[in-house]
Amino acid sequence: MDISKKSLSEGNSLFPIFLKIDQIRTLLVGGGNVGLEKLEALLKNDPHAKVKIVALETKKEVKELAKMNPNIQLFNRAFQQEDLEEIDLVILATANMPLNHEIRNLARERRLLINVADKPELCDFYLGSTVKKGNLKVGISTNGQSPTFAKRFREMLETSLSDDIDDLLGNLKNLRDSLRGDFNFKVQRLNQITRDLVRRQ
Repeated sequence: MDISKKSLSEGNSLFPIFLKIDQIRTLLVGGGNVGLEKLEALLKNDPHAKVKIVALETKKEVKELAKMNPNIQLFNRAFQQEDLEEIDLVILATANMPLNHEIRNLARERRLLINVADKPELCDFYLGSTVKKGNLKVGISTNGQSPTFAKRFREMLETSLSDDIDDLLGNLKNLRDSLRGDFNFKVQRLNQITRDLVRRQ
């Protein structure tokens, strides 16, 4: 397929991936309102997320979440360079920009991906809004342009998607497992079935 350079440069160029955050370690620096928001987003996607939190001041809600979850480590102190050891992902939720720049540079030296709250230009990745219905998860990104719109769009999708969508996905998996024939036949058959299902919605 011939894709022009113009089309490659237009619109949202982010590459969407879904991380198994129970298998990697995330460092969250900051325990205030923004830190709480980031922590809740991680736990909403996977209650077993492994998170190390470092913060001088920590909201009561953050402390409660850490106390209830054995996979969360909470350190009430200033950030130390050693906090980046054995870490795979970094999220900064502080208003201290010199500190944010310092940690970002240290993370870059270790080839760690980093997100800095409300600073798209400092981010390697964004925490987009997600819609979750059982095993179905839809990621929404506005390329950092309007998180508020992403949130509203998420709410719309959550309302419109049926609560029994997970039963449908389970049935489709069972059907896929029962199909006989080569790969091309299975793909064509599943495409036909899912196309008909979408048309009936």
